Amino acid sequence: MQREKKPFGTGDASFLAAGGEVGLRRLVDSFFDRMGTDPRFSAIYALHPDDIDVSRDKLARFLCGWLGGPKLYNEKYGAIGIPRVHAHLPIATAERDQWLDCMAASVAEQPYANEFKKYLMEQLYVPAEAVRRRCAVD
Repeated sequence: MQREKKPFGTGDASFLAAGGEVGLRRLVDSFFDRMGTDPRFSAIYALHPDDIDVSRDKLARFLCGWLGGPKLYNEKYGAIGIPRVHAHLPIATAERDQWLDCMAASVAEQPYANEFKKYLMEQLYVPAEAVRRRCAVD
């Protein structure tokens, strides 16, 4: 019996399209590795705490729940409001765009379906823009 394919954003369809927790941790590792080595992203990398492993864990856990999988962030760190937890940072359009460009390059190298890559980047713009609006005036 074949399982019906749900559209992205429905139930756990996006989480599964990303390869589950393993796939999302691979994406997050690529993202932070790129951010830490590519000078184009040094400004946003500098906004992170010295213990980057905690940031990696938080982003991976957040993405799991945000994409319809298990609420791993909440289990370990409690409730999260993305704009609120970034409110202390100077994030303007340039920083938002650096974050999105770094993520887009990391998403592009993942073995995700092209439709999911496009969908994921469209969805990631929403919290990135919410953080920009909350954190800085351009």
